[in-house]
Amino acid sequence: MSPFPPFPAASAVPAVTLADVEAAARLIAHAVPHTPLLPSRTLSRLTGAEVFIKFENHQFTASFKERGALNRLSALSETERARGVIAMSAGNHAQGVAYHAQRLGIPAVIVMPADTPFVKVKHTRDFGARVVLEGETVAESRLVAERIREEEGLTFVHPYNDPWVIAGQGTVALEMLADQPDLDILVAPIGGGGLLGGMAVAAKAVKPAIEMIGVQVGLYPSAYNALHGLPPCTGGATVAEGIAVKEPGDLTLPLLRALVSRIILVDETAVEEAISLYLSVEKTVAEGAGAASLAALLTEPQRFRGKKVGLVLSGGNIDPRIMASVIMRSLVREGRIAHLSIRIGDKPGQLARVATVIGETGGNIVEVRHERLTSDISVKSTDLRVILETRDHTHLAEILERLAAAGFPANERSFSGPAAGD
Repeated sequence: MSPFPPFPAASAVPAVTLADVEAAARLIAHAVPHTPLLPSRTLSRLTGAEVFIKFENHQFTASFKERGALNRLSALSETERARGVIAMSAGNHAQGVAYHAQRLGIPAVIVMPADTPFVKVKHTRDFGARVVLEGETVAESRLVAERIREEEGLTFVHPYNDPWVIAGQGTVALEMLADQPDLDILVAPIGGGGLLGGMAVAAKAVKPAIEMIGVQVGLYPSAYNALHGLPPCTGGATVAEGIAVKEPGDLTLPLLRALVSRIILVDETAVEEAISLYLSVEKTVAEGAGAASLAALLTEPQRFRGKKVGLVLSGGNIDPRIMASVIMRSLVREGRIAHLSIRIGDKPGQLARVATVIGETGGNIVEVRHERLTSDISVKSTDLRVILETRDHTHLAEILERLAAAGFPANERSFSGPAAGD
């Protein structure tokens, strides 16, 4: 029985079966590698679960999307291959289609939203596709793709609402259970639902007792709302743009309803923390959507504690600028980068004394400036603003204590607002 409440728009489960997924696995095996499923002792310790990570960022295009794309392209007739294909995508599906179309000698046109990360646009073009940047959202890009499809007689390759694509994505679960048959839970991100839907078909057929859990970001809870009978409510900038989908597919939604036990909504901070953990702990790169599964464990650790949990790290195509921002924001949250406001007398030697105290306490000054025009201090004083590196929050507290003992009371400031207590 479905764990979700009755919903009048629910339809019959589409005909995607274990046999379809197994056929896809055989068909794509020569070109899509069986990626590693590895245990993570550190993440297991942090979450209380026994965590195994499926590294789909090890695919040539750094995403699971190759699986469904190749399975769909392989189903084209000779006439369809000659005319070519078109797809709309925020990036990973685009690269999967473009790469395998190039391998198979099939012309490909990819329509991408205008603000798609540069790295994804570049990689798609490098695979030989004609890229059209048009539309503010994937939904708007879909309309552009439909127009071009009609004008040029191309075959549309949908990113998730296609039985061949769903079956191809389901091969992720087959590999995970082949490598670790005793997994209790599989966790995967949900955009349109093709990945988790296909995985659920395969996993539930191979191991009926396994629990399937999906993850969405709070700004785009499209499948969550649909399955709970809530009105659509999506929008906003998210670091997980790969799953920023306004509605699930009419083929994927029934699969989620029938086979998935829960969808966890995660916020942007949890996704950023997951990206940072993958980099610092696993020494691997995850994009926002790729890190969503780990974000679910960080958000609801009690649900997974004591269980063997397989996480799908679904992709690693993150813009370097976004990655740099995520790293810096993570350092701030951990207390390893701090912004201090220190009141000192405006006379020679004060800055040197402050620097000495910080240095002797093990802090490293990254940036310093004087604020002499602040209206609430004496004209004979200055507000010293210092950005420094520390080991953690405890170390930062020690530095603040030592500064106060030396006659330099300091406040920690937000990087976007006033000092605490101002």
